[in-house]
Amino acid sequence: MTDWVSGSVDLETALAEIDASWPEGAEGQSQEGEETAEEPAEEPADMGDSYLAQAMAGEFAGTVVVVDGPFADADTAKFESSIAAFEEATGIDIQYIGGKEFETSISVRVDAGNAPDIADFPQPGLLANFVASGDIVDASEFLSEEYMQGQYLQSWLDMSMMEGPNPIMAGVWHRFNGKSLVWYPQAQFEAAGYTIPQTWDEMIALMDQIVSDGDTPWCIGIESGTATGWAATDWMEEVMLRTTSLENYDAWVRGDLPFSSPEVTLAAETLAEVWFNDDYVFGGRGAIVSTGFGDSPAPMFEDPPKCWFHKQGNFITSFFPEGTVAGTDYGVFYLPPIDPEYGKPFLVAGDIMAMFNDRPEVRAVMEYFTKGEAVKEWLAAGGALSPHLDSELDWYGVDLERDLAALVAEATSVRFDGSDLMPGEVGAGSFWKGMTDWVSGSVDLETALAEIDASWPR
Repeated sequence: MTDWVSGSVDLETALAEIDASWPEGAEGQSQEGEETAEEPAEEPADMGDSYLAQAMAGEFAGTVVVVDGPFADADTAKFESSIAAFEEATGIDIQYIGGKEFETSISVRVDAGNAPDIADFPQPGLLANFVASGDIVDASEFLSEEYMQGQYLQSWLDMSMMEGPNPIMAGVWHRFNGKSLVWYPQAQFEAAGYTIPQTWDEMIALMDQIVSDGDTPWCIGIESGTATGWAATDWMEEVMLRTTSLENYDAWVRGDLPFSSPEVTLAAETLAEVWFNDDYVFGGRGAIVSTGFGDSPAPMFEDPPKCWFHKQGNFITSFFPEGTVAGTDYGVFYLPPIDPEYGKPFLVAGDIMAMFNDRPEVRAVMEYFTKGEAVKEWLAAGGALSPHLDSELDWYGVDLERDLAALVAEATSVRFDGSDLMPGEVGAGSFWKGMTDWVSGSVDLETALAEIDASWPR
């Protein structure tokens, strides 16, 4: 048209040149210019539903997305390396502004009307407060249920739903750490002829065998200064997941199922069968409250071991004696299920990315966070596990973390640390204290559970 209007060619030549440029097989236009059934333009329309696809096509190049979060120092470097390829491919500049004071600073930013575009929440309970106040964008507005079911196990999707003015998908899970883990002195364990238990009955039988052999099965300690008792709440959550339904676990975490209920009481009594048997615990019941959680696995590394098992999240390896090596000095297995009816649940702690500001480029970054690629470099560096179904085990740069990821992949359900989801007065207060008082023997179980119930804000 330009050539014809300028007079450099006549009309006949201009139209002939346009006809000659038409790609083969693209004759799917009617005389009125409407798309026919063969018109392939529907594919770009479908792709247009994906903000990530638009970003990869360069549509948001030059934009800035601000991300806040709790990671600092080495973790900041891991995050930045994990987003570098995305930034280069899309031209979107992701600016990380977080640090160790995140839990305080995020509230200040939001209250001042200066919320980040996206925030990484390590405690879903804090995110729930912003959901309740209507500050969080519903991710289901641009991430379909079908798509998300292809990226995560249903349990992760269940945990992303939160109650606000209306129930919303509050965010997308980015990375996590596992808790349902039992550590053991691998070389000595194998030399003794023991085998890893697959069921609770096998676990009890092995514990009894260890006692019969003159040793003690468990090292347990819950002392943690002003936070004493948190390790006991983890155990309670593990047993709850193995003795009742996910619906009851969720109701308990919300405050709809009382601590004094038969379900929670059963979990505590099941726990007591191990903890309150002095043959099963190094130092006996009386040592549990006074032994530091970080010090408690140390006897497992003596020669011969003074205990054979320690249940704790994968962070505990940083408390193991210097020079100990995974695969030789220690190994790990999944805490076995108790009631087969409830499958193989896995307790986790992790980070969920939530969105404060709704812009196309922010949606694209959120969609990117649903991909295993978003944590690939972090997995290679070590220090995290991926919740994404499209992650590969060979992405893990640390053998132990690869093994943990394989264990989690076998889980039938996943649930977040319950105390971290409860109101602070309970989850970081009366629940810690109640468990400590009960384990120490200063109150009975009925009293401890009633006191926790009474502390729940209504």
